[in-house]
Amino acid sequence: MAWRRSTPPAPWGPWCVASAWLLVVWLGWLGMGTAHAAQPLELHDAQGSVEAWPAVRLLIDPTGGQSAETVLQQRDQFNSPNKSATLGVRSDAVWLLIPMQVDPASEGRWILDINHPDLNRIDVLLLQDGQVLQRSVLGTDIPRAERPLQGRTPAQSLHLQPGQRYELLLRVQTRGAMILPITLNTPSAMLSRTVNEQMLQGVLTGLAVCLIFYSLAQWFSLREPLFIQYALLTTGSLLYSLHFFGVGQQYLWGHSPWLTGHAVGLASLMAITGSFLFMSQALAGHNPQSRFLRTMRCGAVFTVALAVVYALDFITLKGLSIIVSVMGPLPAMMSIPGAWRRARSGDSVGTTLLVAWFIYGLGSAAIIGVINGGIPVNFWSLHSFQISATIDMLLFMRVLGLRTKALHTKALHFSQELDAMHSLAHTDPLTGLPNRRGLQIALSSALSRVGPESLLAVYMMDLDGFKPVNDQHGHDVGDELLVAVTKRLQGHLRQTDVIARLGGDEFVVMTGQLQNPVQAHDLGLKLLDAFHAPFSLGSIQVQVGLTIGYAIAPNDSQDAAGLLKLADAAMYSGKQGGKFCVRRNTGDLALSSV
Repeated sequence: MAWRRSTPPAPWGPWCVASAWLLVVWLGWLGMGTAHAAQPLELHDAQGSVEAWPAVRLLIDPTGGQSAETVLQQRDQFNSPNKSATLGVRSDAVWLLIPMQVDPASEGRWILDINHPDLNRIDVLLLQDGQVLQRSVLGTDIPRAERPLQGRTPAQSLHLQPGQRYELLLRVQTRGAMILPITLNTPSAMLSRTVNEQMLQGVLTGLAVCLIFYSLAQWFSLREPLFIQYALLTTGSLLYSLHFFGVGQQYLWGHSPWLTGHAVGLASLMAITGSFLFMSQALAGHNPQSRFLRTMRCGAVFTVALAVVYALDFITLKGLSIIVSVMGPLPAMMSIPGAWRRARSGDSVGTTLLVAWFIYGLGSAAIIGVINGGIPVNFWSLHSFQISATIDMLLFMRVLGLRTKALHTKALHFSQELDAMHSLAHTDPLTGLPNRRGLQIALSSALSRVGPESLLAVYMMDLDGFKPVNDQHGHDVGDELLVAVTKRLQGHLRQTDVIARLGGDEFVVMTGQLQNPVQAHDLGLKLLDAFHAPFSLGSIQVQVGLTIGYAIAPNDSQDAAGLLKLADAAMYSGKQGGKFCVRRNTGDLALSSV
């Protein structure tokens, strides 16, 4: 026997069914209307849209084999329903009888609309005085091309005469939830209702699509798996909503019987798979030793395997619905302890997840209440799951924002550590000046900019009389003296000039953009003159001199090692020649010092 499609519970399942009882009173109050009665519906054009349920009487057909003629002979067996526009999940057929009285001033143009797209088959008969005036078949089992009105919901135009009395006889059979928000509408009212709903669905769908593309772009840029998992979860939730509200059948997969029959099941499994992956990644991160992470990923693998089995038609949608109702809540239930611990420790990720699950649980509980006939059908109850899912998408996007912030903070911390390590490797810890490595980098960079009119001078300096100070006053005073020497040199140089300490009492000064060698010699004399004054180190005053040797690029040498060797040779020549002097080495001193 052929089986019919049914709608699985919302992804993640009824894990907050208890919350439904909190909503019953409020949603029920919103959905209250006229008390059920057998009085005919008064169809006035001024009303625009008329709720049919107050006039509905129904007859249960357990076998589904009764004909319309047989049913009409049992008018006294029809009873007023005790639930508002929803009869729960049932496999039997239900006959609905709706008496109508058309206002004499009416144009007689009315449209029957059932605002729940996922109904398999609806036989519609328009009767007058027991005669069938109009007959049609609606529902998802009917190809779109054969439907009277190819809209989002099952609908049928009715041709009525003003002042006449009619009856509508509907036979409804579906394997899913028998949700029957039936209205009779004038064309203008129907257009308004349709446009409003399409606008709402367009806004919510557009928001979801934007979030999906944003997360995909972030994943492509950052390669953070949480973003692609969010896209998977959001896509599954979006496809489920598109199915539930008929937009998917209307625009996306209505042309394909296979897609029409499998879309809702695959969407549910996609959402559950995304939930397993997203929640585990959000709470456990990249820890391969986490048992929680491995368990959640196993759940995702099982769900994917289940989707393959379902796509190959090894299980029916009814069987899948049972599995989904069990597996749906598992990702959230398994994640609650970890999220609770993180929330208690002040982690915003845990708090956000708990709030998201609570809101989603309320929406799921409400739609489950509608599906099972426990909550009346109205705008809020019918859209509760979609609204809660949208809020969840935004809350989960906050989780992505927190993860992005954490990644940025981690990258910044890593960069700072790298800078610190670079500084330690290229900086003298006592004076904060570049060391030999740092000097090599600065010198190599400066040499690339030298020319005949932009000379570079490299000065090698050695303190005169530093060792006696160190021996007499100790190493601490010696260190203070080196720091004081650094400050004095900096006070007589430009900010663009470079001072480096090679170790001990040896310093190197590098200055560029000199127009001629005379400027280089004048700077050396200036630095030498700065050391005539003694250094005050607390209560101690010490006097040290300075011996300077220098070379000029590109005149004397054009490479870093050559310049340093020339300057070093000139400095040692000055030491041997009486100290406290400035000497340039153009190449001859280097030969004599080797």
